Amino acid sequence: MTGPWRREDRVVAGPGGAMTDEVGVITGPLTLRTVAVAGGLLRFDIQYTDADEWYTLTGSPLPHHGDPAALHGAALASVRAGHAAQAPGTGPGPV
Repeated sequence: MTGPWRREDRVVAGPGGAMTDEVGVITGPLTLRTVAVAGGLLRFDIQYTDADEWYTLTGSPLPHHGDPAALHGAALASVRAGHAAQAPGTGPGPV
């Protein structure tokens, strides 16, 4: 693998959307991008699909403990569930 671990998927937010640090809750068709960054952390960025602006999913970054794909999947599931979804295990929404 060259460069940091990275995954990007489209997802439709469930009722109540996904919580961002910059603009609060966003809803509808979204794109979630998960990137491994320094210190063993994963950063979760989210945007309205095909928009230019990316926002930080609240609770990001967080440690991945060697399984970034599992946390990316958990973040997708959280966004699909909605309820002001945050990074896995960090907010009030389902994980």
